Amino acid sequence: MPNKLLLMAAGSHRLRRIVAGSPLTRAVVQRFVAGEVNDEAIAVARRIVDSGMRVTIDHLGEGTTTVEQAAAVRDAYLSLLSAMRMPGMAEVSVKLSALGSALPHNGRRHAYRLTRDICAAAAAADATVTLDMEDHTTVDLTLAVLDELRTEFPWVGVALQACLHRTPADCQRLAYAGSRVRLVKGAYAEPASVAFTRRRQIDEAFDRCLRILMQGQGYPMVATHDPRLIDSAIGLARAGGRSTTDFEVQMLYGIRANEQTRLAGEGYRVRVYLPYGQDWYAYFTRRLAEKPANLLLLARSFKPGAAD
Repeated sequence: MPNKLLLMAAGSHRLRRIVAGSPLTRAVVQRFVAGEVNDEAIAVARRIVDSGMRVTIDHLGEGTTTVEQAAAVRDAYLSLLSAMRMPGMAEVSVKLSALGSALPHNGRRHAYRLTRDICAAAAAADATVTLDMEDHTTVDLTLAVLDELRTEFPWVGVALQACLHRTPADCQRLAYAGSRVRLVKGAYAEPASVAFTRRRQIDEAFDRCLRILMQGQGYPMVATHDPRLIDSAIGLARAGGRSTTDFEVQMLYGIRANEQTRLAGEGYRVRVYLPYGQDWYAYFTRRLAEKPANLLLLARSFKPGAAD
């Protein structure tokens, strides 16, 4: 279960100013966030692609409150896609709340329209798009927008959070041919009425969902740093007759980099989740909140060569 105090810190403007103003902390943030502007993110992405892995790039920001803010996020993605030039190796990850889904008037339509623009630009750049999942209150809207987008862009992916009670049924529905599903544990503090809250329960839920996706006809994207769950995914893929290109493992930029390289070297598809942008604080804090091990990774990152 994510650390509630750290999740509260993610929304603190005062703490954000303190963290952002510390040169030492900023140096650590750069280990996990690929810069604040397009050129910085693209440079990091190209290094990753040149090393034999793929990337999914996330322009950080969520919860826009005006149509103009949402359009600016859309425009940032369009600019990024026009400059990437990494055919077949890159995608972008988008949050519908950043594209206006929470606006009081026609939020869903704004989010669909702006996301469709991003999908069209991705298609022109030989890239793909995956919809990030946010807290449990957004799932129905996100899946409705996904279904609508897939009528025109069937390759659009979506993230599902294993911790939610509803997710096995969502996995069953989305495990069809051509369907790209990113399975994550979940990074939001959800109530026990809708989600598992204990670590063992969440791991067991991830296993159940993973089995559904691997036994289906879609393309599973296994987003975890947990060695046991990665081994489980590889075992299920082999048992189901999947090749190393019929699924992929996804990890966050800056975490277990050596393991990412090892898996890619063994022929598995590895995609690195690459966040960038000026609104990095909430993302960074949620990563720390997901589990205590991430705090240890943060502490170790002060030591040279320790990003594995």
